[in-house]
Amino acid sequence: MDDNRPALTKEEICTHYGDDYDRYLGAIVPPIFQNSLFTRKTINHGYTYTRVSNPTTEIAEKKIAALEEGEEARCFSSGMAAITAALMSVLEKDSHIICPRNVYPPTKGFLESYMTKFGIETTFVSGESTDEIEAALRPHTKAIYLETPLSNVFTLQDLKAIAGIAKARGIVTIVDNTWATPLYQNPIAFGIDIVVHSATKYMGGHSDILAGVMIGRKTLMEEITHRERGMFGAVMDPHQAWLLIRGLRTLPVRMRQHQENAGKVAAFLEGHPMVERVLYPGLASHPQYELAKSQMSGTSGLFSFVPRGDREQITGFMKRLRLFEEGPSWGGFESLINSPGLWLSEAASRESGIPQGLVRISIGLENADSLMEDLDASLNKITGV
Repeated sequence: MDDNRPALTKEEICTHYGDDYDRYLGAIVPPIFQNSLFTRKTINHGYTYTRVSNPTTEIAEKKIAALEEGEEARCFSSGMAAITAALMSVLEKDSHIICPRNVYPPTKGFLESYMTKFGIETTFVSGESTDEIEAALRPHTKAIYLETPLSNVFTLQDLKAIAGIAKARGIVTIVDNTWATPLYQNPIAFGIDIVVHSATKYMGGHSDILAGVMIGRKTLMEEITHRERGMFGAVMDPHQAWLLIRGLRTLPVRMRQHQENAGKVAAFLEGHPMVERVLYPGLASHPQYELAKSQMSGTSGLFSFVPRGDREQITGFMKRLRLFEEGPSWGGFESLINSPGLWLSEAASRESGIPQGLVRISIGLENADSLMEDLDASLNKITGV
């Protein structure tokens, strides 16, 4: 880009940046390079093998790096592929990492089970207190892994403060930014080193791809290309990259709708007599509402709440819903509900911080009034509470 031109808006990055119309014969939608091999007898174009690089995948990477205000991005075959690659790029044998206890469960499982065979220790913290994180530091701490907000309890971590603590000690910080998306939160701007996303969620947006992405400094991304991504082969398929690009084109308008719908539904649930508590950083009642406003410019459509009633009553409430499908994912066009707190014992609830009976809800692109009517009708059938 010409440095004298105005900076591109997020919308312009999503719709045009990296598409290189001149290179692709003016095609408004660049082609899919659905091939494994690039030969070079007559021209040295810089490509060899799709496991290393592919023109279609590079378009997605350029857009996402620009959106995240990072130097470069690398796309992976899933969010977990990006997360594990980021962790393995930083952690060494017998090193130590700090991580919130309510982080995405497969991430927690990777750290507390798989990585222990390399002598890697993890200290799990709530993440809400920077003092707690500082107290957990050890001489061999190599990384602090964050996810803000956490996707079940929706508590936040102070990115700027934690990045400052880490940089003073040469510790690498990694943030899962899937919930807020690069439209509403840019951790690198607060001093974070590496950002990861499950692009399966809002970036893809249509519940039809598995995709992950990592963003960071250029030298690290070049190493990742040949090391954690190239060696393990967890590279994004060109067709998946093309679908991701399609999703990115509509990301701004979709996120506005997710945010608007979720704000209405969360406020409605907060005032409902059959709801004990709503956990959503977009509500002024959230205990970290001011922190949310300071590091995010918007919110998304995923949050949790605790209905009144016992296990059977809450299960019945979920089954009666007409517009909400039941499932564990989120970030697509459809509204979903699942129950991470429904089967927790009292002891497990205390340990995890997840309230018993908590359900998680992903607000899609349907009409908000219809979603509220659906929730209201089902909640009002909970009796005997």
